[in-house]
Amino acid sequence: MRLLLGAGAVVLVASLASACSPMYVIRAGIAEAKILRARRPIPEVVLDPATDERTKTKLTFVVEARNYAISEFGLDVGRSYTSFTQLESDTLQMVLSASPQDRLAPKTWWFPIVGRVPYKGYFNEDAAIEEQRKLEEDGFDTYLRPTAAFSTLGWFADPLLSTLLRLDEVDLVETVLHELSHNHLFVKGQVRFNESFATFVGRAGAIEFFCNRVGGSPDTVKCLRAQARWRDHQRFEGFIDGLVEQLEVVYQDTALAYETKVAEREVIFDRHLEIFANDVQPSFEASTYQGFLVTPLNNATLLTRVRYNHRLQDFQALLEREGDLRRAVQYLKDGVNGVDDPFDLLPVGTVDPSAF
Repeated sequence: MRLLLGAGAVVLVASLASACSPMYVIRAGIAEAKILRARRPIPEVVLDPATDERTKTKLTFVVEARNYAISEFGLDVGRSYTSFTQLESDTLQMVLSASPQDRLAPKTWWFPIVGRVPYKGYFNEDAAIEEQRKLEEDGFDTYLRPTAAFSTLGWFADPLLSTLLRLDEVDLVETVLHELSHNHLFVKGQVRFNESFATFVGRAGAIEFFCNRVGGSPDTVKCLRAQARWRDHQRFEGFIDGLVEQLEVVYQDTALAYETKVAEREVIFDRHLEIFANDVQPSFEASTYQGFLVTPLNNATLLTRVRYNHRLQDFQALLEREGDLRRAVQYLKDGVNGVDDPFDLLPVGTVDPSAF
């Protein structure tokens, strides 16, 4: 689940299995039932004369990427993305995150299947806005955003949603691999690892797909773009790590009052927005991360960035050590049950936040 997608990867299954209010569960169940009922096999959609060529091309890419994930990366993807659902709107659901203003500590919600997660999904936008208002009245930073994709972690045969077809081919393949990776490896209660792992698989996997697939090569436009986007993502992680490091100096200072911490963080936020616009963004090769400048910067939005971008350069170091993505993924899957923190499986020290 990437930022572009929102936190859809576990919100759906969490919604259906939650110990939240009965009305919340009922609404989530009805929405999921509608999505599943509207599924059509992708081959049927592709062969349908009424399907436009753009949709056919992108669905063909999805099938090819799914097959590649199975054969080349060894992912266990179940029946996900063998069908297609046309949605009535461009937004699947709204996802709400929150954090206290004086520390980087996400508010969490507990769900039986996936454990404690730092977001909550809503199929009703008015309900999401109302919950956001209540949290802000209680002094929380909040971040409410749309999501266009989800994974039920293999509980259902997730269809590809029409909301994803607006993406270009590289972004679409990254998204498909990202979501499918959740079916293969999901560690209960380890959201930051799960999402960063999926970011890694999506980005690095897209490179292997476009550079090595039949018809692809290291000098094709899509191969070069996938490589550039992965480098940009790692640069962005370094910038975010530097911002977090400076905030933690303030937040962990027990001598500072709440009001002082909040005031000083605003100075840090403003300075880093300027650094991003003047120094970091111009260094990107294929991405802009314009949303970082457009979305109000607070602890909730920052934690969402961290959630999907933690230790990406260390994931890359693992990839280089193991030699290919299949072996890197297998190494992590074999090792997660033997450690308390799955990030301990990664090589250490490849990121220098002070550079930002």
